[in-house]
Amino acid sequence: MTQVRVRFAPSPTGPLHIGGVRTALYNFLFAKKLGGTFILRIEDTDQGRFVEGAEEYIMEALEWCGITVDEGIAEGGKYGPYRQSDRKAIYRQYADMLIDKGHAYYAFDTPEQLDTLRSESEKSGNTFIYNAAVREKMINSVTLDEKVWKEKLVGGEPYVIRYRMPLSDDIHFNDIIRGDIVVNSATLDDKVLFKSDGMPTYHLANIVDDHLMEISHVIRGEEWLPSLPLHIMLYRSFGWDPPLFAHLPLLLKPDGKGKLSKRDGDKMGFPVFPIFWPFGETAKGYREEGYYPEAFVNMLALLGWNPGTEQELFSMKELIEAFSIDRVGKSGSRFDPEKAKWFNHQYLQKRTNTQLSLEFREFLRAHGYHIDVVRLDILTGLVKERVSFVREIWDQTDFFFKAPDTYDPEVIKKRWKENSAALLLELKSVLEEAKDFSSAGTETAVKGWIAEKGYDTGIIMNAFRLVIVGASRGPHIFDIISWIGKDETLKRITKGASVIGK
Repeated sequence: MTQVRVRFAPSPTGPLHIGGVRTALYNFLFAKKLGGTFILRIEDTDQGRFVEGAEEYIMEALEWCGITVDEGIAEGGKYGPYRQSDRKAIYRQYADMLIDKGHAYYAFDTPEQLDTLRSESEKSGNTFIYNAAVREKMINSVTLDEKVWKEKLVGGEPYVIRYRMPLSDDIHFNDIIRGDIVVNSATLDDKVLFKSDGMPTYHLANIVDDHLMEISHVIRGEEWLPSLPLHIMLYRSFGWDPPLFAHLPLLLKPDGKGKLSKRDGDKMGFPVFPIFWPFGETAKGYREEGYYPEAFVNMLALLGWNPGTEQELFSMKELIEAFSIDRVGKSGSRFDPEKAKWFNHQYLQKRTNTQLSLEFREFLRAHGYHIDVVRLDILTGLVKERVSFVREIWDQTDFFFKAPDTYDPEVIKKRWKENSAALLLELKSVLEEAKDFSSAGTETAVKGWIAEKGYDTGIIMNAFRLVIVGASRGPHIFDIISWIGKDETLKRITKGASVIGK
């Protein structure tokens, strides 16, 4: 088998969509599974859409995901440069090669002329295609005498170089995921290969770079499938063997109707980018929302690929070992934001209490609390199973750090009785005398007192939780008071009985 060399080739025109991250991931997994090379190539031929900072964003996003690059701008490699604008001098010779072979031509049509033709086609209910039939009526080196079009070149008249698509040939090609495909060239237009600004279009630069970088497999998004016939024809025109192609299915909206977009994320409250995009119209990312990169990658890997087993949780090493491109489906994959949270919950549960405590400590410090990690270990252990993100530990434990300012009126209405305040003051006396203020020690003392007095356990424990927490929530009440300590517990009982009992 030819040495496996794959590339992820994004354009630096904005933040990297998670669909793009999945494309990078599948390329990476495919290469690593087969002992190949994963290349990052920046395709910035469209200078008009270039966004400052996007290139660095792409590299940072891949690094966060654990997708390591073998060859690229930062890593180097013998096939560089890996940024297309740095390869500008390379492409013209290949455009000229196609012209010399009769597979491309100079087109001098002005944007205004093309706009007029488009408008006329639209008025007739047709779509304008600059194809084999149309080019015979246009201003180009096919229709003009050689002397005339050469004079135009020498005179500096603006032009583009277009591919000369055959009039009506069946183009046969194969896609690893979609099988054999046939397209007739009559349905295709004469794509621009070289622009008037001296830069190649994606189509030419992509083919030339893949050939020169000895790319063995092109694994890319479904949106590029309509371009495949042209790319196959370009390979044939150059006389080069094409790589093998695989076009990945789309990532769909949660309702399955259409491609997943930033608007969907904004509307439903989830990110569609791996990390925060800080430029222009900012956008939140999975990293900043508290997702672990392992969980994000695991979730993304299963959106379109089926391992053929019931296994859902994979480390990157396990993904590499299990991945096979022939298990990627043809149909679009519906994105489920709740499933994404589920994955993060699973990975959070895998972390030790100490790991979580160290992460949560940073959150607490930002809120002005400085707590010993050993004490936090106890706390995270109490609520770990209830949360999917580290930030949610605060939502489950805020009452450990501060006494309640208010008390849930619904709980008061349902649980607070006429004698609750008096019973709580009795309970306070029991706890004041407790020598052992551990969870087990206080539970034994309180339950013994309740049994001795013949009191209703529910009435006391509901009121007890209300004055300690402020609501009907939280872990085992005796775990809570053991953590906050005797003095704080007694203060909260006194305050709660006084405020609620008025």
